[in-house]
Amino acid sequence: MSYPDPQRKWQMRNAFRRQGIYWLPNAITTCGLFAGFYAIVQAMNLRFELAAIGIFAAMVFDGLDGRVARLTRTQSAFGAEYDSLADMVAFGAAPALVLYEWELKGMGRLGWLAAFIYCGCAALRLARFNTNMGHVDKRFFQGLPSPAAAGLVAGFVWAMEAYEIRGLPWVAWALAVVAGFTMVSNIRFYSGKEINLRKAVPFKVVVLIAFSVVIVVQMADNLPELLFSVFLIYAVSGYAMWIWNIAKRREKSPVPSRKEPGSKEPGSKETGSKETGNKEPGSD
Repeated sequence: MSYPDPQRKWQMRNAFRRQGIYWLPNAITTCGLFAGFYAIVQAMNLRFELAAIGIFAAMVFDGLDGRVARLTRTQSAFGAEYDSLADMVAFGAAPALVLYEWELKGMGRLGWLAAFIYCGCAALRLARFNTNMGHVDKRFFQGLPSPAAAGLVAGFVWAMEAYEIRGLPWVAWALAVVAGFTMVSNIRFYSGKEINLRKAVPFKVVVLIAFSVVIVVQMADNLPELLFSVFLIYAVSGYAMWIWNIAKRREKSPVPSRKEPGSKEPGSKETGSKETGNKEPGSD
C-alpha cells in the first residue's frame, strides 16, 4: 500500500494557504446558505411564511455573490463550487422540504416521492449547468433555473398561507413534479444576460418600464401573490416559446404536393400494357 508523499502534501497545503479564498463573495454565499437552512428549520416549525421568505432571501444573496465577485475581480474555482453547494441547499433541498412539510407529508410515499423528484432534479440541473457553462447560448437557460423553480414553490406556499388556503395536496404534488422535470428539460428560458444597461433603448421600452413600476408599487401590499405571479409567468414563458418555435418550424417546412389519381409527372413513361388494343399474353 502506497502512502502519499509528506513533502508533496505539505507543499500543496502551503500553496492553498498562499492562494487563500476571497472572503467577500464567499461571505455572501454563506448568507445564502444560511437562508436556505433557515427555510428548512422554519418549515419544521410550521412557520411556512418565514420559510418562503428565507428562500427568497437566498435568491437575493445568490444574485449578489456572482456580481460582487465580478466587480471586485475575485472569481475563483472555490467560489464557484461553494456557490453550487449553497444553491443545492437553498433551491433544491429547502423548497422540497418546505413543500413536503406544508402539504405533501399527509400523502405518505407519494408525498416524499414528489419532494425527492424535485430535489433530485434540482441537483441534476445544477450539475448540468456547471458542466455546460461554456457550451450553451448565454441568452437562454437550458431548463428552468433552480432559483426560479424555488421561487415558484416558495411563492405558491406563501400566497396560499396568506389566504389561509390549505388542503391542496395534489396541487402541491403536481407543482413539485412539474417544476422538477422542467428543470432537467431542454426547454429554453430567457436569461436576460444580454441586457446592457448602458445601451440606448426605444422610448416605448421606457414607457413599459414605467408602467411595470406602477404595477409593482400597486401590488406591493400583495407581495406573496406578486412574487408567485412573476415566477409562474416566467415558468410558463419557456413552454410558450417552445410551442411558438414548433409552430414556426412547421410553417417553414415544405408541404408535399398531393397527386391526383391518374395524373402523370412531366417526362414520365408508362410501363406495362397500354390501352391500344394490344393484350398481354394469356389475356382474353
